[in-house]
Amino acid sequence: MIRSLPRTVIVLGLVSFFTDFSSEMIYPLLPVFLTGVLGAGAVALGLIEGVAESTASLLKVLSGTWTDRTQKRKPFILGGYSLAGAVRPLIGLATSWTLVLGMRFLDRVGKGLRTAPRDALIADAVDEAQRGRAYGFHRSLDHAGAVVGPLAAAGLLALEGVSLRHVFLLAALPAALVVLLIALGIRDQLTTAQPDPAARNLWRGWKELGGNFKRLLLAVLVFTLGNSTDAFLLLSLTQAGVEPAWVAVLWSLHHGVKMLATYWGGSLADRLGYRLPILGGWVLYALVYAGFGLAHTAPAQIALFMIYGIYFGLTEPAEKAWVSRLVPQSLRGTAFGWYHGAVGIGALPASLLFGFIWQQAGAPAAFFAGAGLAGCAALLLLGVRAAR
Repeated sequence: MIRSLPRTVIVLGLVSFFTDFSSEMIYPLLPVFLTGVLGAGAVALGLIEGVAESTASLLKVLSGTWTDRTQKRKPFILGGYSLAGAVRPLIGLATSWTLVLGMRFLDRVGKGLRTAPRDALIADAVDEAQRGRAYGFHRSLDHAGAVVGPLAAAGLLALEGVSLRHVFLLAALPAALVVLLIALGIRDQLTTAQPDPAARNLWRGWKELGGNFKRLLLAVLVFTLGNSTDAFLLLSLTQAGVEPAWVAVLWSLHHGVKMLATYWGGSLADRLGYRLPILGGWVLYALVYAGFGLAHTAPAQIALFMIYGIYFGLTEPAEKAWVSRLVPQSLRGTAFGWYHGAVGIGALPASLLFGFIWQQAGAPAAFFAGAGLAGCAALLLLGVRAAR
């Protein structure tokens, strides 16, 4: 499978591996750093993450339009990864939470710049029959980096004299390799497509994307409203009696399941079409969330948490491949910008809603609400009319 993929896709997979390697050395430790070292509180943490994710969501929409307007992908990818890789390790030098806020803001600016052009370049580089495989390979390496990063950080912290600040600064090493891989290993794909006049205007580009794409986007948005942060799953595991150290181990194992599932799920999407795997993934998600609402023992929740990783394999490659299929090549970046923007924007109220229901009615009610929204999204997906 890997040998049949173009060099551009393989290099972008390695880029995502080393990027997540670097970022996951930092982000699991960031709350501890903010509260324990810098003395910040929960409000500061919420503000930092809210500003960061809102910034990334907005810029994903804009960068998608820009990449179609210029018919260039590499400058956005190189600039986005370079900016994030340069500022992220500098968190280790921060002396106040406001400096962390600024660095997280710039980090997410980089993510916003690179994401839509990167996904568009993957679609540019492969035939339609291989797009599921390409996105599955890319996402599997992304998740592999999320497995290795926290383990590397834990290993470094076990060494005498190594502090959180040292770990953050050492995250610059895989980040530097990312820049070299992009600079030397990828190039924009030659295309006969001319820039679409619709790409010159954000709202005109939106109008030209077509009804099927918008119906898919609506279904994704509804699903995302029920897809709260995975921190709530980790909290549920803790309340079920899982020790914090084992929660970290389970988090790494969960990413291992995601890695294998996305590698397999991409090939499945190419064989079965895109709608069926997404439907299967959303139904599985609903069942897992309903299970968390019903199960109160640690072994049951651990099993559900591992099964939950399969949902990512069924949906992530298929969703991206379907987005690339539903729109013209000249508006591919614009479509990925709106797709990632919708996911990012929907994620903000999703966690707030889940937390509110948890606080007011209890954890089972919150998990049942997430399952219900996933079911509604699956019904909406049936209204997307497309060959795949």
